[in-house]
Amino acid sequence: MQKKVIIASGPVIIKNRKVLLDISGDDAFWKFCGGKVEENETLQETAIRRTKEELGIQISLQDENPFLMYVAKEKDKIKNDVILVHWLADFTGEISPGKDVQKWNWLSINNLDKENLAPNIIPALKHFGFIKE
Repeated sequence: MQKKVIIASGPVIIKNRKVLLDISGDDAFWKFCGGKVEENETLQETAIRRTKEELGIQISLQDENPFLMYVAKEKDKIKNDVILVHWLADFTGEISPGKDVQKWNWLSINNLDKENLAPNIIPALKHFGFIKE
């Protein structure tokens, strides 16, 4: 079986106890915007670039200690080791979704439907202190 390591980076954007999430690509669940790190790009640069591409907004990272998560998954007979890196971020500009974004929304942190969330959402919100469980 083929193996691959994927490193992805994106922001955690919170406003009025709501988290900015989107559904994009071929996935059907809510996730943070972000994406794969490209060659000669830092994790921070990836988060900034992908947020601009996905939602059309500028971000400023607020924390030097990101949330890190490892996920193993298999897709198309390839075993993927996925490392997700997220920073707390502020944003400026009006949200203008890119072509790959099916929908986006501000979802209440107090009422998240865990069935339709990417596996990193709740742990990241706990890491940054928005959920106490």
